[in-house]
Amino acid sequence: MSSEEIEQYVGALEEPKRSTLGALHRTILEIVPDAEQVISYGLPAFRVQGKTVAGFAAFKSHLSYLPFSGSVLEQLADELDGYTMTKGSLHFEVDHPLPKELVEKLIAIRLAQSR
Repeated sequence: MSSEEIEQYVGALEEPKRSTLGALHRTILEIVPDAEQVISYGLPAFRVQGKTVAGFAAFKSHLSYLPFSGSVLEQLADELDGYTMTKGSLHFEVDHPLPKELVEKLIAIRLAQSR
């Protein structure tokens, strides 16, 4: 059911947000194909072995990648130069998907933490 809810969440967005988050959705599933797709705190999220390891959200003027950990982003601070972020979210442009290599690193750090 939640995969359908995530598709509804993304599908309800206007372009280019829909395409950008659709690409991120596919990228996350390529990296962790066995992830359980859920809605957590009203936002699309992905769980591996019961731990939420990634998520995303759309806002008025930006999109966010959510690592569901306050320490993931600081571990990649050098690679995130140029992005706006908070302790728990990485903000990116509505028409510029995050590079797959970056998403792979973000998820790898979170998976290591959750073990």
